[in-house]
Parts: sequence; C-alpha cells; structure tokens
Amino acid sequence: MEMILLGAFLGCCLIVACLVVRVVVVLRRGEECKPGTKGPVCVLVVAGSGGHTTEILRLVGSLSQSYAPRHYVIADTDKMSEDKINTYESTRSDNTIGPQYTLHRIPRSREVRQSWSSSVVSTLYALFYSVPLVFRLRPDVVLCNGPGTCVPLCAAGLLLGILGLKRVVLVYVESICRVETLSLSGKILYHLADYFFVQWSSLKTKYPKAIYMGRVV
Repeated sequence: MEMILLGAFLGCCLIVACLVVRVVVVLRRGEECKPGTKGPVCVLVVAGSGGHTTEILRLVGSLSQSYAPRHYVIADTDKMSEDKINTYESTRSDNTIGPQYTLHRIPRSREVRQSWSSSVVSTLYALFYSVPLVFRLRPDVVLCNGPGTCVPLCAAGLLLGILGLKRVVLVYVESICRVETLSLSGKILYHLADYFFVQWSSLKTKYPKAIYMGRVV
C-alpha cells in the first residue's frame, strides 16, 4: 500500500514538474512569436467599465488595419462599453468592407469592493467562460489594460500555448491612473505578460521587467 501511495505521489510530482517546465518554455518563447509577419493579426481586446474602455480604444486606434479581426470582450454587467466600442468601430475605415470586429461578454471577475474570498470564486467562474471563448477565437494577441476581466482571458490564452495549440502574445498596458502601484490585475500579469507597459517612470523603477515609453494613451 505504501509503495502504491509513493508511486502515485511521484507520478503527481512528475506531472506538476512537466507542467511547470512547459509554462516556463511557453513564456520564454514570447520573443520568437511574431504575429503579423505572415498576414493579419487577430487581436482580442479586453475592455472594462469607465476609463479602462476609453484608454483601450485609444490604444486600438493606434493599431494599423492589419490588426483584424478585433474581438472585444466585456463583462456581462458592463452597460457602457458596448456603446463606446460600436461608436468607435463605426469610424474605422476598414469596416467599410464589412464588420472587422465582434463583441463578446463573460461574467465579471471581480466587482468593485468585492471581498477577496468571493472574488476567487467569481474569477474561476469567469475562467469557465473564458477558456472556450479564447479557444474558439484563437487570437494572435490579447491586449488589455487592467480590468479584472482580463485575468481569466489571459490565463486562457496562456493555456492555449501550454497545450501546444497556439502561441498567444499577452500585451498588458497599465492604466495611466496607476502612478505608484500596479493594479491587482497588473500585479498578477506582470509575471505572465510577454510585454508589460507602464506609463510612469516611478513604476519602471519598482518593476524592472516593465517597458516604459512615457504616456501611450
């Protein structure tokens, strides 16, 4: 009996070790992945309520027309972002040949002032919806800037790479309002994103992996 338990334990350790190695390999191969070198770039854009959506649309506005289709994802309780996205997309010239974007909703990961314990459950619930969505869309890039909704979506994109199905580049741009500290989403994705941008030099000092190019939105 002891030998069976020992064998099961060693087997579990081996699986965990292989998974860790796979995650490290996927993260380190980010520079080898060059979306757009062979054609259009499918981008998944995570929008959040309020200022997050305004900032992310400014970022999208700086992208060339080769970034298409654009798949926007918002929280199911977000009533304002859909109108902002539709209004912005109606002004893009590449939509004259037909809609180059789609809009999707997933459960919100964390509401404002929601307790940490309950946010773990809600984030897992959002992940349950994020994985099939990301696996179906298979974006080349996930672009986000702080809303909690981006965490399960980035996790789903990372899972695509871990399983060897597709390498997804994760690009995180911290909100301009974050001057001294990162948002909770930023603290999590700082270790996972392929490109992590901050807009204040004070954050670059604290987080050396971050990329500082001044204000980008």
